[in-house]
Amino acid sequence: MSEQLTPEAREKLENLQAFQSKVQQVTVQKHHTEAQLAENKSALSVLSKTEKDATLYRHVGNLLVETNQNSAEEDLQQRIEALEVRLQTLSKQSERIQKQFETLQKEIQEILNIS
Repeated sequence: MSEQLTPEAREKLENLQAFQSKVQQVTVQKHHTEAQLAENKSALSVLSKTEKDATLYRHVGNLLVETNQNSAEEDLQQRIEALEVRLQTLSKQSERIQKQFETLQKEIQEILNIS
């Protein structure tokens, strides 16, 4: 089939494959970010149910360091906000790439139908 394709069609097919790869990469990143977001929201929920004077620890590298509830809540809230922004960015990026992918796919179909 590639022997019958014009150079333009071959180039568009290569671009289509690259877009497909990008869509997959962004989707994986999006799922990973969603999982991190859910995990952090769950941790914040658990933290809100703990006693105010409970002893808390956080990971700092390979160490567990004692912290207080206010500091832990602030850290989790900041992480949640950052992950939500990241998720929005990935969603927009995914939509943009998907539209470009679909446009390129239509162009290839037109070229193949003409040939």
